[in-house]
Amino acid sequence: MSLLLDTQYLEGFVTEEELARCAGPLAAAGEALAAGDGAPKGWRTLPEGFPEPLLRQLADTGRRIRESAEVLLVIGIGGSYLGARAALDFLPKRPGCEVLFLGNSLSPSALAETLARCEGREVAVNVVSKSGTTTEPAIAFRVVLDWMRRRYGSRLRERVWCTTDPSGGALRSLCEEEGFGRFEIPRDIGGRFSVLTPVGLLPVAAGGGDIAALLDGAREGQRRYGGPACLENPAARLAAIAALLDRGYPVSLFCSYEPYADSLCQWLIQLYGESLGKDGRGPFPAAARFTTDLHSLGQYIQEGRRMLWETVLSFDPGAGPALTVPPLAAGHDGLDYLTGRPLAEINRAAMLATAAAHHDGGVPVLLIEAGRREERTLGELFYFFETACALTGCLMGVNPFDQPGVERYKQNLFRLLGKPGC
Repeated sequence: MSLLLDTQYLEGFVTEEELARCAGPLAAAGEALAAGDGAPKGWRTLPEGFPEPLLRQLADTGRRIRESAEVLLVIGIGGSYLGARAALDFLPKRPGCEVLFLGNSLSPSALAETLARCEGREVAVNVVSKSGTTTEPAIAFRVVLDWMRRRYGSRLRERVWCTTDPSGGALRSLCEEEGFGRFEIPRDIGGRFSVLTPVGLLPVAAGGGDIAALLDGAREGQRRYGGPACLENPAARLAAIAALLDRGYPVSLFCSYEPYADSLCQWLIQLYGESLGKDGRGPFPAAARFTTDLHSLGQYIQEGRRMLWETVLSFDPGAGPALTVPPLAAGHDGLDYLTGRPLAEINRAAMLATAAAHHDGGVPVLLIEAGRREERTLGELFYFFETACALTGCLMGVNPFDQPGVERYKQNLFRLLGKPGC
């Protein structure tokens, strides 16, 4: 099943006439995106051009990690871990390492508790950073490296892989000095667009995912969404819808009715937040899990301030668990009318009922029917949203590939901690 946009719950908020007026600016945005103008654009052609030898090397390294380690510690922050976590949470569990993520906070409790989970287990490490100097992962790597060195001594080099800059930086230098395994982050691909590079693919391979199928899905995405930016292109159409809604709805809420998509929504928050939130512009991206959050946020969404629109990710249950509602003696809970009904059917009914209620309450709702829970679906989704987000930035007149505001808190932190020269 290919990805489909269902716009029935946008009626009254976005019209075909408004979308038609976006056709010219959308085409121009597509041309600007293709031209690049110095912006990192390698992600656009990455799936079709991915080197087969590198794919085999990543798959082989993932297999060796699975065979030698029970836990893989992935150290990184932002785009250096969110895509991998999104993929590992989304995909059905298969034989592989347990993958744990570190270096995405400065919490001593989180770091200590994660290492405590590794006691008595064989451990491997993948540190992901272009520079090797970003505070959170650099500190975590120091702690983990010290811990690993005491455990493995001279065998340490067999258990550490660095995913880093192809030509320089502190992490690459350390990697070369220590003899650690190394993969490179393409120079023309920014962090939040890097999930289909070794940044995301190595942890997925170690966790048992089929990275060849993931790239196959991304190739399908490139064929479907990487062409001209016209309204017949679903990624371009989503970009036009997002740009139109941004004028009156400053909050963009990503949600799904499947817990396995929670981390995918977190990946979307970074993709859209860092790409579009600048120059006083852009929607505030947020995420919710339904139906869970309907019992906490539902009242606000239905009747609170009219400021948000929803993008709902829906998945075909396919070969998923075929659970049905069993009978209950005496039917005390009043649910006898559901006896024998599949939970997947009830979950979908809840999605459609909620979308209709929110639409009637003044919330624009876009449904994305994304296919089955598998690698090909996810690869296509990654490429689809990367394209839609980049086009939205071009339509809004912002650079979707930089993040100047991120550096400000870092400079303040360096001053407070007394970094030399700050």
